[in-house]
Parts: sequence; structure tokens; C-alpha cells
Amino acid sequence: MKLKNIQSIFYIIIIYAMSFTATAQKDYKLWLQYESKTDREIITKYLNTIQGIEILGSSETLKVALAELELGLENMLGKKITHPTDNEQNNLIVIGNKSSLPLTLQENLKSEFEKVSKDGFIIKTITSKGKKNIVITGKNDVAVLYGVFNFLRLIQTNKSIENLNIIDSPKIDVRILNHWDNLDGTIERGYAGFSLWNWHKLPDFIDQRYIDYARANASIGINGTVLNNVNANALILTPQYLEKVQALATAFRPYGLKVYLTARFSAPIEIGGLKTADPLNADVINWWKNKAAEIYARIPNFGGFLVKANSEGQPGPQNYNRNHVDGANMLADAVAPFGGIVMWRAFVYSEHDADDRAKQAYSEFVPYDGKFRDNVIVQVKNGAIDFQPREPFHPLFGAMPKTNTMMEFQITQEYLGFSTHLVYLPKLYQEVLESDTYRKSKGATVAKVIDGSLYNNKITGIAGVANIGNDLNWTGHPFAQANWYGFGRLAWNPYLDSEIIADEWLKSTFSNDENFVKPVKEMMLQSREAVVNYMTPLGLHHIMDTGHHYGPGPWVGNLSRPEWNPTYYHKADTKGIGFDRSKTGSNATAQYAPEVAKLFDDVTTCPEKDLLWFHHLSWDYKLKNGQSLWDGIALKYQEGVDEVASMNATWNKMTNYIDKERFKEVQMLLNIQNKEAKWWRDACLLYFQQFSGKELPKGVEKPTQSLEYFKSLKFPFAPGN
Repeated sequence: MKLKNIQSIFYIIIIYAMSFTATAQKDYKLWLQYESKTDREIITKYLNTIQGIEILGSSETLKVALAELELGLENMLGKKITHPTDNEQNNLIVIGNKSSLPLTLQENLKSEFEKVSKDGFIIKTITSKGKKNIVITGKNDVAVLYGVFNFLRLIQTNKSIENLNIIDSPKIDVRILNHWDNLDGTIERGYAGFSLWNWHKLPDFIDQRYIDYARANASIGINGTVLNNVNANALILTPQYLEKVQALATAFRPYGLKVYLTARFSAPIEIGGLKTADPLNADVINWWKNKAAEIYARIPNFGGFLVKANSEGQPGPQNYNRNHVDGANMLADAVAPFGGIVMWRAFVYSEHDADDRAKQAYSEFVPYDGKFRDNVIVQVKNGAIDFQPREPFHPLFGAMPKTNTMMEFQITQEYLGFSTHLVYLPKLYQEVLESDTYRKSKGATVAKVIDGSLYNNKITGIAGVANIGNDLNWTGHPFAQANWYGFGRLAWNPYLDSEIIADEWLKSTFSNDENFVKPVKEMMLQSREAVVNYMTPLGLHHIMDTGHHYGPGPWVGNLSRPEWNPTYYHKADTKGIGFDRSKTGSNATAQYAPEVAKLFDDVTTCPEKDLLWFHHLSWDYKLKNGQSLWDGIALKYQEGVDEVASMNATWNKMTNYIDKERFKEVQMLLNIQNKEAKWWRDACLLYFQQFSGKELPKGVEKPTQSLEYFKSLKFPFAPGN
């Protein structure tokens, strides 16, 4: 079968996918369970409000919107909702974009349309001439699809659908997943199996999972996906692979999901036959322009390029004595005629600058503010080190007012226990997004930087490093699905509360029973703090074992580059512990706005959650609760272990509320987390105790193994490395 036939089989796949997900194992269906309602009074209310569906338009996107609406309503309400006859025009759901609506409806919704962006949707109950209908609309068909998913979520979570008046637009333009997937099927930092993309079978075999992947992303408003690893292979840009990328782009298009690729900077040499990749070389410039034209000829809605350059050994413009602006702008010029963008990662650090890794991205990028093209967006990790369980917000946020800046979160749990630990990451995301940069004034939060409202940026964006693989449940841990879901919801609206998101996800994924939702939601909301406590309390960071980052390794100090060693970050000695980033140390605090720098710089005002990130303190230093630093660290480790035990106890009471398969799966994983939390506590405290010379405080369990035992543990086949 040739690529040109993919379009013709697309609808068959949609129908098959919809029927499959209606009956598939619950794990596979994510938050789109559409469980049958059991309360007859609730069902009657819904059925009285919905007696038919009218679709205005016939695009691929509206067809999948209609199929989703029919699937969800029939499954939840137990009745097939039919299309109206000529005489049946009351209590309908009417779906269609603005231009397809009758003029009377367009006029009725005039003020609403003025309030929504191109992807924003309107869900409104409209009564006219005695007829009462629910209209789901937007300025384009993808907006309508987003509205349909939102409407179904209302029913999933037992919300009223009478007298609706919802106007909702995404606050961020580019809402994107970064897949660190390799062409051989492995995933760097992937803990849920192998890659979804079967490059060998593409382009002629369109796996049903591709459709369900696009559908799941559309349901939470994600509109982009980078298919390949930031440590890129240039082969992805060859015709052989672009044909495969085209097939995926075609399958994703009805769901509003654009495809992007990571561009390897040295591709002109590796696949283009050139002797250089110098961004100012005319042949190199033309090679990239031709490559962009080739891609857009195949994929008219191709999103653009993500680039990791001059970081961790990756090639980049600095190889040719050029700078980030030279490299990014050259690529931006190549995709600009087609409306494409370039996402240029700011994750850079060098072995030649051992002063403080946390400072390098700021030092390297701030001097270039205002020099990047309008279609370049600098992608900045949430913290200055590397996706730690807790980091202060990156000082680059708000520091480049003339440059488009986007957030990069990690959804996959590289440093948070992989997919065996239950860690609800929207709590972490919310903490960062709410942080005040003080760049213009008080209230200049990170969220306002990335949604463009602080500096009126041309493009806004937020990326999440995906936790998705080919495991049946997609993410390796049932609760890790909440991190994918939560990322999408916060990408749409970075001001949402993580508790509201948890409530939505639990009700859509498991049950609306408050006897289940309330305790499990509390467990989720506490889970991130628990992992910080049993891994890296009070500002400790990057003390995971080397390479694979699985388990503790605070003793590692023999690697060739200083900033690869955990000892570099905690600097424990007989005098104390912590990295001095105050003005008496590396002065990294000076990279923040003066108000924030002052807060972090003074040990008496520095939040204790960040204490050892910014200060090297004596083991006898008194914390605000009167405990010594040593006792405080030890008790935090114990607190983390106790919190996981509490999570176990909570979950063990949930057996009557959900299916046996998912209950048992989570129960087993929580038992692993409990064991590994103790491992973290014992290994770290034994190691740091060598320097403190102090006994463990009362209330902290004594280790049952020696430090040498923990040091001897090796994990050559840890996943995702």
C-alpha cells in the first residue's frame, strides 16, 4: 500500500479505534473511560437535555468530533443519540465552526466569538423560539473538537449540562510533547516500554495506537509532538524517514496535532554531503532551506524544528566559532516562509566552566536577548540544573523580555523514581508556574512569562518531555497518566490548580465516588512532597546514582566532569552540607531579580525547601523549627518514608471502588515505592553521617544494611539510560 492511500484508510482506522477503545482494558483507555452512569436521576437529566446531535460540516476533524461525542454519550448514558429529523430540533447538541453556523446563531454568539482565540471553544445553551439546544463551536474545527472533549468531561465528572455558558481559550500557543524516542525503538529516559513509532512498518502500516495517541492529546488540548530525541539522529531528515513522518502527520492532522522534528545540527555533513555545518556558510544555509521546502511539500502543516546544540556533546554553531543566535536564526529563516518555528533549547553546560553549572544557561543566553528571529522560541527547563524533584525556578524566566521563551517540563520521571513511584507532577508544575520572578514588578510569575502576557511575546509555548511508551497503559504506572493529563491541562491554562486537575483525572479515569476521590486525591497531592523528602530534602539535588539516575548515589565523585558528580552538588564535609550559591559562593543568586536574589541570598529568608540549594551550612545550623540541620535532614528522610507508607494504607482501602486489575497494579507499585523510599533514606543518611558524625535522631529508623552494601549495588540494565 502506498502513502497516497493512507488518507483513504483513515476513516476505517478511526472507526476501528473508537470501537476498540470502547472495550479495551481500562488501563489503555486513559482518562477517556466514559464509564456507564448508574444514577438513574442523573442519566435522566442528561437524556432530557440531549435528544439528538446535529453536525454542521464534513471535515475530517468534525467527523472525529462527532464519533467521539457519539461514543462518549452512548457509553455513559446507555442510549445511542441519533441525528435529528426535520421535525426534531429541540434539545440538540449542535457542533460546527463559526462559519458553518446559521447567521442567527452567529449573531447570537457574536460577543462570545470576540472573546475566543483561534483554538478557543464556546459551549452554550441557546433558547430560541421555544427551542433549547447546546451549541459547541469555535473559529475552526479543531476548536470544536476541543469543545466536544470538554463537554464530555462535564458528563464524566457528573457536572450539570443545563444552561451552559463556557468560553475557553488556550493561554499558550504551542502546547507540545517532546518524545526522546530513538529510531531503533528505544526511548532515552523512557520507563513505559519502547517507542510508539514503529519506523520499520511505517508508512504503510498505521497502528491504531497512533490514532488513540492523537485522540488522547486532543482531549487535553495538546497541539504538537516532537517525534524524535533531542539527541537527534540525522536520518530522520532523509526522504526514507520523511515519508514515514508524513504518514504520522496525516494520521494526527484531524486531531489538531502538528508534527515537529528534532534537527541534528550536523545533518548537512552527515546526510547532505557537505564538509561543514557552519550556519553562516552559504551552502549550509541553502541546504537547510531546501530541506525545509522538502518537508513542507510533504507535510504542509509541519510545525518546525527543535534543536539541542552545543550541549552534552551535541554539535552546534559553537563548533564553528558561531553563537546560538547564528544557529537558531539560520534554521528559523529556512522554515519562516512556511510558517514554521524553531525551538532552541537553553539546556547548556560545559566542563570548561566548573564554577556553577546552574549559572551557565543564563550567562550564555541573556546577552542575546532581542537578537533571535520572531519565529525562534528559546526552550528553558523549569530549573537551572536538570528536572530535579525540586528546583527553584530558572533565572532565565523573565530575564529575556525581547525573546520568545517557552517552558520545558519533564513528564517522564527521570529523577523521581521512574514509573515505579507514584508522583503527581502537576504539583511541581504549579509550584514553578506560580513562582514570582519580580522581573517587572511583584506578581510577574513564571506563568505570565510563558503565556506572553508579561512582555507581549510573538509566540508562546510549553513543552513536556513525554512519559509515553508502548506499555498497554501507555505510561508504565497508572497514576503516571495523570502527569500527561495534568501537563496538557496546565499547557492550556497555566493558572489551573493542581487539585482541580487531580479531581478531574480521578473522576474521568476511575470513579466519581467521593469515598474514593477524596482520599486518593489527597494521596496524589502529597506524593510529590513525599518523594522530595525521601530523596532530596531541604534543597539537596542531583544526588541520584550516575548515568541511569536510578536510586541514590551521593557518594559518586570519580566521573571525568565535575558537574556529573553528585558530590559536586551537595559538597558534604565535616563542616556541613550544601552548595553555596549566595554572594559568598558562586553568586548564582545574582542572576535573579533583586527582590528574589535578596530572598535567596540571605540564609534567614531563604525558603527552607531551597536551603541547601543556595547555602552550605553547618550540621548544627538551627532550622526554624529548632532542629539542627542534621536532625532536620534525617527526619525529612523518615517523613518521606512514612508518607509512602500512608499512601499504601490509603490505597489498600480502595479495593471496593475500582476494578481489581488496576487496584492490584497500583498496590504492587506502591510496595516497590515503599521499599525504595527506605533504600533512599538509609543510603543517604549512612553516607552523610560519615561527615556529620552524629547519631540519628529519635524517630528515624536505623538502617538494616551497611553503607558499603548500598555502594555495591549496580544496575547495568536500568531502563531509559
